[in-house]
Amino acid sequence: MRLENKTALITGGASGIGAAATRRFIDEGCRVLICDIQADAGTEFARSFGDKAAFMACDVTREQDVAAAMDAAVERFGQLDIVFHSAGIVGSVGPIATTPSAEWLFTIDVLLNGTFYTMKHAARVMLPNKSGSIISMASTAGLQGGLGPHAYAAAKHAVVGLTKNVATELCNSGIRVNAIAAASVATPMVASVLTGDPNNIEGAKAKLAEASPLAGRPGLALDVANAALWLASDESGYTTGHTLTTDAGITIGAVAGAPNFAEYTPIIREAGKSGLDA
Repeated sequence: MRLENKTALITGGASGIGAAATRRFIDEGCRVLICDIQADAGTEFARSFGDKAAFMACDVTREQDVAAAMDAAVERFGQLDIVFHSAGIVGSVGPIATTPSAEWLFTIDVLLNGTFYTMKHAARVMLPNKSGSIISMASTAGLQGGLGPHAYAAAKHAVVGLTKNVATELCNSGIRVNAIAAASVATPMVASVLTGDPNNIEGAKAKLAEASPLAGRPGLALDVANAALWLASDESGYTTGHTLTTDAGITIGAVAGAPNFAEYTPIIREAGKSGLDA
């Protein structure tokens, strides 16, 4: 019961990573306000948890929606200890020379401005209590080039930077601010991209397994939910400004395979014998 007597707000909580985190948090004793633009799915999902969860429609591109959601969490449950911002889209895709400005701006609005609004109003609510954990979804595309579309990569790089900056401001107030940089995991959004069908989760798992450097294991929404659980809990109480990767080693170069030590060791040893700088 790592989140016993705590309250969380999860954006994008009706499906994918947000839904996995909702289940995981509630399993650990948390009460959750599920926020999403999917009103029917969100309402039904919250109802399945009884009095441990509630739903509120929220469009993260509208600051007034985000502000109202934070206030509603406090009104409903009496406190707000954790905010996990998992709402997101793939957004604009294609070559830079033909990227429509409107698509670019909408992608930035969802992925970056939505993160800013969430951090801003989470801080507003948490500052009087001088405690809290704010978690945002970054991406491997926010750490390394070539792992996502242009607007997506730009927004996620900005999320990493914003996480560090806000963490430096809020640490003296006891509020921790962290992010999760996930590789693609089997969610409806990823399934839609990989298979053309958001409901084909098993097909997405198969494709992700083929590309995974971690012994053919696909990434799951639960993997990210478990990372969020740690950042939300007191177990990470000395961690802030950090971007935690859940990527099977992709950002450390694992997709290239293990170094061929047998090939290079003799060369290095000979260089050492010669007094060369190996």
